[in-house]
Amino acid sequence: MIDSLLVANRGEIACRIFRTARRLGIRTIAVYSDVDARAKHVRQADTAVCIGGAAARESYLNIGRILETAAASGAQAIHPGYGFLSEHAQFAAACVEAGRIFVGPPASAMAAMSSKIVAKARMRAAGVPVLPGYDGADQDLAHLDAQARRLPLPLMIKPAAGGGGKGMHIVTEAAQIGPALAAARRLAESAFGDGTLLLERFLATPRHVEVQVFADTMGNVIHLGDRDCSIQRRHQKVIEEAPAPDIPDDVRGRMRNAALVVAREIGYVGAGTVEFLFDAGSFYFMEMNTRLQVEHTVTEAITGLDLVEWQLRVASGEPLPLEQSQVAFRGHAVEARVCAEDPQRDFLPSSGHLQLMSWPRGESVRVDAGFESGDDVPSTYDSLLGKVIAWAATRDAASARLARGLDETYCAGVHTNERWLARILRNERFLTARHSVAFLQESGADLQRTADPPAPALILAALVAAQAAAHQAANDGGNRAPGPWDATDGFTPNLPATVEFAFRWHERHYKVGLVYGGEVPVRAVVDDAPPLDLADIALSDNEVAVRLRSALLRGHYCVDRGHLHLWTGPEHFDLLQDDPRDIEYSASAAGGGLTTPLPGVVVAVSVKPGQEVAAGDVLMVVEAMKMEHTITAPRAGTVKAIHCAPGDRVPEGKALIELV
Repeated sequence: MIDSLLVANRGEIACRIFRTARRLGIRTIAVYSDVDARAKHVRQADTAVCIGGAAARESYLNIGRILETAAASGAQAIHPGYGFLSEHAQFAAACVEAGRIFVGPPASAMAAMSSKIVAKARMRAAGVPVLPGYDGADQDLAHLDAQARRLPLPLMIKPAAGGGGKGMHIVTEAAQIGPALAAARRLAESAFGDGTLLLERFLATPRHVEVQVFADTMGNVIHLGDRDCSIQRRHQKVIEEAPAPDIPDDVRGRMRNAALVVAREIGYVGAGTVEFLFDAGSFYFMEMNTRLQVEHTVTEAITGLDLVEWQLRVASGEPLPLEQSQVAFRGHAVEARVCAEDPQRDFLPSSGHLQLMSWPRGESVRVDAGFESGDDVPSTYDSLLGKVIAWAATRDAASARLARGLDETYCAGVHTNERWLARILRNERFLTARHSVAFLQESGADLQRTADPPAPALILAALVAAQAAAHQAANDGGNRAPGPWDATDGFTPNLPATVEFAFRWHERHYKVGLVYGGEVPVRAVVDDAPPLDLADIALSDNEVAVRLRSALLRGHYCVDRGHLHLWTGPEHFDLLQDDPRDIEYSASAAGGGLTTPLPGVVVAVSVKPGQEVAAGDVLMVVEAMKMEHTITAPRAGTVKAIHCAPGDRVPEGKALIELV
């Protein structure tokens, strides 16, 4: 067995690998960039070494620096995790040349699948069904444009060297072909260092079904079942489950066998995933991920196996722990990816300090997380904070358990998507397995929530605000004993006293008055509604409860820099406490300025000073958290000035363009 392991990755997957390594008695080495110096994966490793700057190419993609660290730390093996260098054949070969064990497939197998063009041609020859399209060697944009116009629409354009849906473009009209090819080429070169593109027929409403395969160095190849990953946003998976629901047994068997053919065809070793599109009873090979998948956890849940342990044993030269006939599948598991992004702002990535990051606990609920309270979420990398996985005997029960777990996930400091994910899990179309990769495109609007906070929630918020004010008064008093002037209950001799609180939610304003004294200890007045009697008020560090009309109301809360976060079951209200002394004013907005909504790198500027633009015209493209974000003109006007150029790193709120 391997005795020391360097994980060439960060975040959730590094923490996941360390957990198994520790259980097996393996010494662990973490690598980190400047901005990850205090990260959770750094704290969990036996040894941690800084390998470079925040940019991935200076650290997590720096092969030379990683190998130097492996040698200096005495690491016997290197695990790439997923993302970064995990499917980089040259990295796998370099590890072996440097005398390190690479925990993954041989470079030859990785290279065979690194190009979707080569992979599809090879699988077609092996008898595995593939979608029709263009996968030729002539990659001139004009030639690709001509080939695209010969194919029926809709059409998919994607990087041949890519993965995870990055750089994919769906073309539904001929006029979109040229711009889509240019955008896909640009991102392919930026993200993967290879601008080769693949064109193929686009299935509008297929399901994304994949098969987990495992192989050892002795020629044994088995599958560990299948998964459904059809719930995707911008081609990025957000909810995965095992086994894939509602697939005929004969089709499921043929798909699993096809996955084994793929693995044997390329001499595969270790953990891999063969991905298919399933549509109208037929399936088509899409690609093979030559690494551990994010969603490996649901396979672990239904098999009771540790896939990372299997990876380490196979890399150590051991045979597969089980034969195919010994693999048993039990129950159903569902996983949700909790990401730092804002569903209310078109899933704009979010970064910042995690004032609170509380993950759920419960029977058959598992959490694989790379962040906890007090950590900083950088803007430089993927937005994944962690994954919540639930197992149960049936699919309905597993979905309900996971939704409840997401209800009990609390995050303050960055925007997150866990409430949005819970709504998907409760959606009838998902629960009846009538979903497809188009689910969010077709039903996404139904999942958005901007409903007003109900009166009970506002009352809970006011009670929290009152306690926060009392704590502030006590802290302002220093070490002296509290006196009557520290009271925050609006005390007035012989009269009831009202303390008012003002909140803002999505530009709506609310007033809550807490009335102290009189016939009952505390009453609440929400806006202009009749007073409500409160009883049994209880507040702890993060929980608040009150009895109202014989019903007990409960909430989870966090106060963070003027924001009062309140969670009541499936709802999360990020309330701003209004203060008449605070005046918000944006000189940039008033003067016609356009600012970046998040930190990132400018990858393209589409206009120049003096140019006239129409509302909706593309002005600039900013890349952040591994995704492109288009800055468009909010109205017609003339470009007065441009304050940045391609390649510039821009902080959140920086003025990009002046439009008059």
